[in-house]
Amino acid sequence: MIADIGYGLSFLAYMVLLLLLLTVRKSGLAKHLLVLGTMITMLWSLGFVSIVAGPLDIHYMFTADAVKKAVWLLFIASCLRNDFENIWQVLARPATLFILLPPAITFIVPVFMPVAESWYYFMLTVMSLEILILLEVMYRQAGSNQWTYKPLVLYLGTAHLFEFVMYTNATMVNQIEIGYIAARGYIYLLLTPLLVIAMRRIKHWGIDIFISRDVVLHSSLLLVAGIYLFCMALIGYAINYFGGSWGATVQIVLIAMSFVLLATLILSNSFRTKIKVFITKHFFANQFDYRVEWVKLTQALSTETTTLPQVYANALGGFLGAINYDEGLLVKVSNIDVEEVARRNAGSLNNAEAKLIRQLTIYCNKTSWLIDFDEFEYKPFNYADLQLDREALKECRFQLALPIFKADKVWGFALLSPGEGELVSLNWEVRDYLTAVTEQVATYILHNEAAMTVAENAQFAAFNRMSAFVLHDLKNVLAQIDLILCNAEQHKSNPEFIDDTFETLHYTKARMDKMLRQLTDKKVDKIGLDSAEKLSSIIAAVIDSKCQQSLPVPTIVNVEEAAVVVDPDKFANVVYHIISNAQQATPEDGKVTIQLELDHQNHRQLVKIEDTGSGMDKAFIEERLFKPFDTTKGNAGMGIGAYDAKNYMESIGGKLFVTSEVGKGSCFTLAFPLD
Repeated sequence: MIADIGYGLSFLAYMVLLLLLLTVRKSGLAKHLLVLGTMITMLWSLGFVSIVAGPLDIHYMFTADAVKKAVWLLFIASCLRNDFENIWQVLARPATLFILLPPAITFIVPVFMPVAESWYYFMLTVMSLEILILLEVMYRQAGSNQWTYKPLVLYLGTAHLFEFVMYTNATMVNQIEIGYIAARGYIYLLLTPLLVIAMRRIKHWGIDIFISRDVVLHSSLLLVAGIYLFCMALIGYAINYFGGSWGATVQIVLIAMSFVLLATLILSNSFRTKIKVFITKHFFANQFDYRVEWVKLTQALSTETTTLPQVYANALGGFLGAINYDEGLLVKVSNIDVEEVARRNAGSLNNAEAKLIRQLTIYCNKTSWLIDFDEFEYKPFNYADLQLDREALKECRFQLALPIFKADKVWGFALLSPGEGELVSLNWEVRDYLTAVTEQVATYILHNEAAMTVAENAQFAAFNRMSAFVLHDLKNVLAQIDLILCNAEQHKSNPEFIDDTFETLHYTKARMDKMLRQLTDKKVDKIGLDSAEKLSSIIAAVIDSKCQQSLPVPTIVNVEEAAVVVDPDKFANVVYHIISNAQQATPEDGKVTIQLELDHQNHRQLVKIEDTGSGMDKAFIEERLFKPFDTTKGNAGMGIGAYDAKNYMESIGGKLFVTSEVGKGSCFTLAFPLD
């Protein structure tokens, strides 16, 4: 009577659940198999109500349990991939055939040969254990979807764990305890809400399963537990058979001790560690051969370099080679802009990608996460608090964004795309691997940048030493001029000529005095140097005082300007250097134009110095233009003008852009931030 009530209530619960499922509009193979599993469980419950089906028949129970388990195994098999469209695709998969092998053996073997009840106990134990193992795989591979799948795993896991214990005990004592049979109806009834919750939570029933160390370890432990309990069952059966009146007592003691020993082994950290090491060494294949990949990365970063563009190109090559991708960009993040420093098989950085990089910079400064743009589009919850422009994402050509850090701040990003190659899924192993690669490449980049900075400082130190010799020579020249002046006053013959000579010599002496003061005065009063200035007035003064002697004479086009905080003298030197170079590179009948305009979008003042001169090629701009002490003027130049201009702009939070085409001219754009 107690059992009939439990199974009857279970039948009613699953009938209501089945009706609810039939009204759900979700489609898909998993949903149809879920309907089938619910219907089979409903009929299974009805079959144990004695008022309807008559007294319990042991062979009917074996068959009903086997059918129920087979249907749920088929349902689980359909959830292990997310691309199944029909039942035939599920059945055609070798893994599914292996999953359904125990139910098939259970049904087929009794047709050809008589089997004892212990055979059914054993096979139903195996099927229960198989379901538990598959649920373990499903739950651990669900990743961020574990919360979604937890009710389903709890429902099937609890039900079949109970049946695993029931049939294991039956195997040990060679009979099923009546209490287990009576309790099953209530257990399935109480578990029904978990299945309802699973139906409401799960939107996509499929999970892409891949084998990882954790899955192998835990599934192996579960399998070992099943084998262990089966062996204990055989020993218990032997004791019961040969033990006489003491058999039942010894059997119960053995059961209790076997569970204690099994729990001790599974909970033992050293035991689990030894199993994990054994599996990793002998049965598990990593996604990457790390020794080979590390040698390949080391070789990519060991190429001899003399310029930063070569360093950046090697770094990008190391990233691409690490995962066998074909296309990529290496970008450096500055205060107001995103600068592309290297690229391979890809077009220039577009505005949408630059916008995404600015958004990622803020996010990665907090999280240090690697970003998979494809994953973010359909699993944004994997990247908590990350907000990216959806329209910009549509124009992004890359899959991965790997942040490169300098002193815990984002230095830049490597943007990678497989091109025509195979897409790499950013699972935990790939994340760990790319994190190590990124740290190695970041060290390589920062080391080379620091080395080149040290080399530049060494050149400036040499320049300072040279200045000491120049000062010594200037003093000698000054002494000679003083002597000439003294002698000239005593021996002048042509008054007008001598007057002009005196005037020239006095002017030269004044210039040299000023030069000496500039070279020898180490104390610079910086108070009041920076002030808000209209740049057009400073540029006009530079042109009037210094640029009128050379052709073509520059012209100013003032489109729109605002006051900018600068050091007027320093800015004047920067502008004079760029204008002077433009005049030297431009024929006398050419043009040198200075245009001032506002960039309202980026909130900055632009000064464009454009000429129609000889121009420069891309290699010269990237490798030589801003390299200190590298000049094309021979002994007439020091090669530090462009370098000084670029450093000054960056020191005030601005930027210097250069565009040029050989034979058509160049354009230097100074971008000043506005307050």
